[in-house]
Amino acid sequence: MASTRAPASRGSFAKVVTSSLIGTTIEWYDFFLYGSAAALVFGTVFFPDADPLTGVLLSFGTYAVGFVARPLGGLVFGHFGDRTGRKRLLVISLLMMGAATFAIGLLPGYATIGIAAPLLLILLRVIQGFALGGEWGGAVLLVSEHGSARHRGFWASWPQAGVPCGNLLATAVLAVLAAVQPAEAFDAWGWRIPFLLSGLLVLIGLYIRLAVSESPVFLEAARKAEASAQASGPAERAPLVGVLRDHWRELLVAMGVRVAENISYYVITAFILVYAVQEAGVERGTVLNALLVAAVVQLAAIPLWGALSDRVGRRPVVAFGAAGVGVWMFVFFPLVDRAGFGAILAAAGVGLVLHAAMYGPQAAYFSELFGTRTRYSGASIGYQLASIVAGGLAPLIATSLLAAFASAVPVAVYVAGAAVLTLVAVAASPETRARDLGDGGGSGAEPAGDAGAAPAEGQAGSR
Repeated sequence: MASTRAPASRGSFAKVVTSSLIGTTIEWYDFFLYGSAAALVFGTVFFPDADPLTGVLLSFGTYAVGFVARPLGGLVFGHFGDRTGRKRLLVISLLMMGAATFAIGLLPGYATIGIAAPLLLILLRVIQGFALGGEWGGAVLLVSEHGSARHRGFWASWPQAGVPCGNLLATAVLAVLAAVQPAEAFDAWGWRIPFLLSGLLVLIGLYIRLAVSESPVFLEAARKAEASAQASGPAERAPLVGVLRDHWRELLVAMGVRVAENISYYVITAFILVYAVQEAGVERGTVLNALLVAAVVQLAAIPLWGALSDRVGRRPVVAFGAAGVGVWMFVFFPLVDRAGFGAILAAAGVGLVLHAAMYGPQAAYFSELFGTRTRYSGASIGYQLASIVAGGLAPLIATSLLAAFASAVPVAVYVAGAAVLTLVAVAASPETRARDLGDGGGSGAEPAGDAGAAPAEGQAGSR
């Protein structure tokens, strides 16, 4: 049964897309800023007694803690987002992320307060991860559920573009500081400036996010669930129970699709700082500038891949990106070894374009896998659970492989193996691109009697 909800006006829909893009940009700026600082300065500021490579490993360990907290955030935000709405939870996630990032900028180092410094750093990283765990699902669902199926891949990819926008912003601020400050000043106090800047960015994002309307698909589903409860009594399961009991296959697909995308991204954008500076002897500013340009290229590529997925389907585009990045890693490191700006830009730029083929369609793809009353929980948990073993551990595993084998080839094999896992997940998934997200999504008893549940294998809305 087709949804009867009225489409959003162009003005209101543009406001929703803009709000989601700016909000995700700010939250990813905060999250990526930590990753860059972990690679560049946290080893000496918070773990000064370790040798340089061990210090980087320890700081990447605190970096990974944020990924461990993300599924918990996805679980909590997803539960309440499926129960009370998308908008309210997005405001909370933005405030939590901004407060934690600002506090990191004020945190004394090990030399001042001893072991309390890294412990507090870990606590703030956990808060960052928890907040980000709730951000992604709400932002992409707000856009997906406001728009139509015909162009969902394109429009839902714009919150995805907040990732390179956030990385671009974080890298740009760090690059400017590296250019105008001596290395000693940057290591001593200059690195704090980008974290403190987050406070201003959060206020801007909060102003924009409060102006958008709630998802019409969710409001319709909530109305139907309330009517059903009044007629037959409250029998709706908790969203998490519905996901784990009725949508575990879709959950595994989402996690598998995430593996290569997540691992390759953090190898390209975070581990490259370790490898290029410490192994290839490249100046820090050269790597940051190359990543800056590569992020611009990726920003343009994400909505293009999202639009292509509207024409040919989500699966072919994601599969192309996974296969491409698995092969490209064996070219990536030899290019970085050349130590020139152009070679590093080519390595990161091509890698991020291939990554964008996996990431651009992902918001629409995951939204289409789940029914309305479990969509926030299902999409968030699938997305964030994979981040623990994928992106969260990627810099740590890559650095450990480099230390153990004194070669980048094992790192390339590691990424290629992840690509194979993603290809298997894509092969096991139905095509979802034509699905109406509002189709019966409010019955509250998925999938039995719920037309809003994910289509069965062979019944996906392909065309």
